[in-house]
Amino acid sequence: MRYTDIAIIGGGLAGSTAAAMLGRAGIPTVLVDPHQDYPFDFRVEKIGGDLQLARFARTGIADSVLRSATLDGENWIARFGYLLDRQPSRQHGIMYDALIGAIRNEVAGSAEFICDKVVNIATSSERQKLVLSGGEEISARLVVLANGLNVGLRRMLGIERLITSHCHSISFGFDFVPVGRPAFPFAAMTYFSERPSDRIPYITLFPVENRMRANLFTYRQADDPWVRAMRRNPVETLNAALPRLRRLTGEFDVAGDIKIRPADIYVSTGYRQAGVALVGDAFASTCPVTGTGTDKVFTDVAQLCNVHIPAWLSTDGMGEEKITAYYDDPVKTACDAWSNAKAFNFREVSIGSGPYWQAQRWARFLGYLGRGTLRRLQGSPAAPSMTQPATHFRQRPHAADRA
Repeated sequence: MRYTDIAIIGGGLAGSTAAAMLGRAGIPTVLVDPHQDYPFDFRVEKIGGDLQLARFARTGIADSVLRSATLDGENWIARFGYLLDRQPSRQHGIMYDALIGAIRNEVAGSAEFICDKVVNIATSSERQKLVLSGGEEISARLVVLANGLNVGLRRMLGIERLITSHCHSISFGFDFVPVGRPAFPFAAMTYFSERPSDRIPYITLFPVENRMRANLFTYRQADDPWVRAMRRNPVETLNAALPRLRRLTGEFDVAGDIKIRPADIYVSTGYRQAGVALVGDAFASTCPVTGTGTDKVFTDVAQLCNVHIPAWLSTDGMGEEKITAYYDDPVKTACDAWSNAKAFNFREVSIGSGPYWQAQRWARFLGYLGRGTLRRLQGSPAAPSMTQPATHFRQRPHAADRA
């Protein structure tokens, strides 16, 4: 039997971040995940925005982790084939497996990693017991469930998942390459939908190392023929949906595999229990379109590891009344409510057909245009953020160009 204060199940974004934080705080912690090196997973591919970066900073590992990412410096905002604004930007592009690798490099001190799978869990108001597939047993004062979409262990504890919006959105991830030239004329770009009927809120293009990555979002069902068309003929399908995009990008191609991820919005039920706390997607999901899932993860782990766990460990027991303080934490509940509301609001702003939502779309268009115009009139072009200059990122040559 291995004894520890905290046992974290799941070594993705939430679990690895929590382990790094607790290790730095000197709290004995064990992180359990079946992957020694995290495999490719189409999830978070960039971190950015002042609010999200501030939340990441509260974990204490942001500066070192983001050294592995690619900063864009400037982001074009466009719609209808027109450039509306060139915003200073602090988007950091990084593939999810590389992000987790960078965070796991910060797991040290009193935290250790075990490459194994938890097959059984028993909880109480005093100590929790985990059984690993290799036969080892772990006794911990608190179990942190950070195993994302996996529901097996939660169901052992009577924790279920309530879906509030089935297939709320679908995300596509692929490499976006220029045809007939070495680079695109922008460091990054967010291009908004031209027609609500296409059910596309936007496509975002951003650099990851020496390539341009594209994340495209749509509000459709998984069996929609459009999804199959996007997989089989991505350039033709994308040009039909966003016909004026090429005014800004020029001719383009899609390289490599297209990753597709349908997303349900759900919340957990029956989670107020002694000895176990849920973080990130293990607790509740949100819509990837809004990008707030990462905000939720950083908020969950920051509040749990900075505020609640140190207080809980200072007294005996790990009863339900302690765990409830985390779920009722006003910082956590505010972030959860904001993220959930944004998921449904963004969907309506993107595809809603009523006059109110049409007005909202035009208000956003005019807002971006106004800010961009003001920036140009003031003679202050979007300056690169931090210390990295904005640049045109060279792309890997397309097969036709090499020929």
